[in-house]
Amino acid sequence: MQFHHHGYVSGDPRVLPPAGTGLDRPAELPDVVDVLIVGSGPAGMVAAAQLAQFPGVTTRLVERRAGRLVIGQADGIQARSVETFQAFGFAERIVAEAYRITEMAFWKPDPANPAHIVRAARPVDDPSHVSEFPHLIVNQARVLDYFAEVAASSPTRLTPDYGWEFVDLRVEEDGEHPVVVTLRGCAGEQDGVERTVRAKYVVGADGARSGVRTAIGAEHMGAAANHAWGVMDVLAVTDFPDIRTKCSIQSEAGNILLIPREGGYLFRMYVDLGDVADGDNHAVRATTIDQIIARANEILTPYTLDVKDVAWHSVYEVGHRLTDRFDDVPAADVGTRAPRVFITGDACHTHSAKAGQGMNVSMQDGFNIGWKLGHVLDGRAPAELLATYNAERHVVASDLIDFDREWSTMMAKKPEDFDSPSALEDFYVRTAEFPAGFMTEYQPSMVVGPATHQGLATGFPVGKRFRSAPVVRVADANPIHLGHHHRADGRWRVYAFADAPAAGEASELSRWAEWIATSPSSPLARTPEGLDADAWFDVKVVYQQDHTALDIGRVPEVFLPRSGPFGLVDYEKVYAAGASVEVPDDIFDQRGLDRGGVVVVVRPDQYVAHVLPLTATRELGEFFAALNDC
Repeated sequence: MQFHHHGYVSGDPRVLPPAGTGLDRPAELPDVVDVLIVGSGPAGMVAAAQLAQFPGVTTRLVERRAGRLVIGQADGIQARSVETFQAFGFAERIVAEAYRITEMAFWKPDPANPAHIVRAARPVDDPSHVSEFPHLIVNQARVLDYFAEVAASSPTRLTPDYGWEFVDLRVEEDGEHPVVVTLRGCAGEQDGVERTVRAKYVVGADGARSGVRTAIGAEHMGAAANHAWGVMDVLAVTDFPDIRTKCSIQSEAGNILLIPREGGYLFRMYVDLGDVADGDNHAVRATTIDQIIARANEILTPYTLDVKDVAWHSVYEVGHRLTDRFDDVPAADVGTRAPRVFITGDACHTHSAKAGQGMNVSMQDGFNIGWKLGHVLDGRAPAELLATYNAERHVVASDLIDFDREWSTMMAKKPEDFDSPSALEDFYVRTAEFPAGFMTEYQPSMVVGPATHQGLATGFPVGKRFRSAPVVRVADANPIHLGHHHRADGRWRVYAFADAPAAGEASELSRWAEWIATSPSSPLARTPEGLDADAWFDVKVVYQQDHTALDIGRVPEVFLPRSGPFGLVDYEKVYAAGASVEVPDDIFDQRGLDRGGVVVVVRPDQYVAHVLPLTATRELGEFFAALNDC
């Protein structure tokens, strides 16, 4: 973490100095804003935390609850989400309080006595080691707390405006703030008060019954799967031996998905209530907690469950629904105008809870639209950028619905209905990367280049998330995960992996460094006067040599930029490939990097946007020229 570059900091360095709209942020919800976010769920809070990094953008978030969420329904945190937490600066703290999943146990009927269950398998959770981060379980309310802390500690000092319910909106044809939103107070002194807020853009993160979705005429399509589950967070005494291990339990009486919770005692059970008859009219939702507990005891035979306390419980019917579009531009009008209203999270995709995807995918929705809105409103990108939100995230949500439909169907099957006794655990292992969040691959667009030079960096697929790897910081020999410095600060990352010329030969890296530092076609030329040289683009270098063989005094100046009012040198942009006890593996080998040199461009939301040779300065310039044509 870097601080002191604007003067000595004696307090918490995570609390950034107020700036821009944060200097005189009104306590009351203003009549006019740049971005109005509706709903403080995962997608809304991530979008808010990201937009809070843009001091010149006025963002407000309205929430119908009177205060913070106390008990959240979501709890599974996939590794991709922990990477996102790292970008926002709180991964280590949330990992410390969370429950960590290391393996999953599969229980099935005992062949010798089918009325009883026995453990059949316990595969590891991440057999391919796709991420350095773990798979976690932690209450959704705590996740929202951390994002709220980030937003409140950011330059804009963003905090939610509680007690405001969305009523309706309309988008006018012209005007600087064309989205007219009607809100109604539903708590405290504002209860019953109706008012209007005008915005340049609106983000609807208001859940499965989204009013924003209805207002823009988007259609939520899909159907229920006619199968019900009871879910309960409980404190209990049991002789079931794997009560602190994630389990899939299949018995003759039904199925259970067991999720241990943070804190060492609490656990969640999704208890199979069976098929829902036609004409049930949601009567199954009246199933009592005592009936759910009794059902769980039947499934767990020969083990017993003595529930002492119920923190939360519910009954739900599995359903899979996907909204036809994620913004206010009808299909017939795509390309004729930029969108003004966006929907995220459950407002545009709903599914079962058992794959642990709802909160995780929703957070990526918020991350995606957050930085894009920030760039457009900050003058860094044209409004056309906003159309890529629907193009990118709709495909992800569609793939999620397909995956969850298959997984939830398998979870509800009886053991005898499987073609193979190990079918369920085989599917779990085979598809591990999808629920972990690492199969997303954005297609070419104005923010994703073609994969023409993919062979130069096979471990950094264009369109997929940047998979971090350890390197050594040259200035102090500290081992660093390269991607862990990729903060959610709205900046693009440009990683130059250096060539290794023979003695006396010119370096392609030195020529590239000269171009990016001085050329009018370099993306750095877009940085406004008065800002630090790396305010919009974070340019780093990774050398092939051992860090002890490098003279930092001979490193090109573009990798040692001056920061803050004192012009202090930033030494955290120069790295060497692994050459220490803690970093024994060479990143060039780990990620298939060409030793002739390669440039990897990474978006503000951590997805690889381009892979180019060091000699392709024209292509790099053209990529950013098209993006910055505003």
